[in-house]
Amino acid sequence: MSDVLLYTRAGCHLCDDAQQLLIEHGLRPTLVDIDTSPELAARYGLIVPVVVIDGRERFRGRIEPRLLARLVRGRRLGRWFGWTGGQADES
Repeated sequence: MSDVLLYTRAGCHLCDDAQQLLIEHGLRPTLVDIDTSPELAARYGLIVPVVVIDGRERFRGRIEPRLLARLVRGRRLGRWFGWTGGQADES
């Protein structure tokens, strides 16, 4: 399973933009069409795209490129240092 999920729907131009931006940042999202699941359609409604990275919902609607870049850098550093999910243990 991918560490990056992109919840989308057909005809969503913001979803297309989000996918392109994720790819430009070196991420390979798994696309999930919310209209194929009544549960997902009820959960997200008109709020797409939704980006989940390492199990955490990070974006709804437009992606903020600077925040995405920061998340990607932190994720890479985390993997370098052996942190899970790209974050240090805060305990």
